[in-house]
Amino acid sequence: MKTSISYEEAKALFDNYLKTEYLRFHSRETEVIMRALAKHLSEDEEFWGITGLLHDLDLDEIGEDMSRHGEHTVELLKNAGYDIPELFNAILSHVEGIEGVNYKRETDFQYILAGAENITGLITAYVILRPEKKIEGIKAKSIMKKFKSSAFAAKVNRDFISDAAEHAHMDLNEFISISIEAMSRISDETGM
Repeated sequence: MKTSISYEEAKALFDNYLKTEYLRFHSRETEVIMRALAKHLSEDEEFWGITGLLHDLDLDEIGEDMSRHGEHTVELLKNAGYDIPELFNAILSHVEGIEGVNYKRETDFQYILAGAENITGLITAYVILRPEKKIEGIKAKSIMKKFKSSAFAAKVNRDFISDAAEHAHMDLNEFISISIEAMSRISDETGM
């Protein structure tokens, strides 16, 4: 069993298992946000990015059975020959709160992954509302206003985002700013 994974190996798994466009965009957005946060926090940018890229690897395969989400990703990775507990635990714990799932976040890294993947939904929903449908020029204060409205992008878990900012030792505004800037870097790829 391999105890590490290269970006090339992670990208090959991503390309093999995730086919739905919006899931691919979401995973890439989570990847770049995780990289940006790792850089800001002087953590391992490659590992954090890979975790963001692979966190939803199983979604095209599990369909509506969200109780398998996370566990199936770990199975896919183990079947591919990997044994990376820190990666596995982050993927398993990011699904905390889903009915039928008993995993809990414990580390800063796990909290940050859950927040990073949720902030993509809030930013994307805001971009979709804009007439030009582009991320360029979006400010954190605009996202903060929508953050306070629970009816806007209602499926986005605001607590996970707040918890992530806290565990990243930054205020919410800074967390959102870093996320917007990271997502902007791949706007050509995602069409935003």
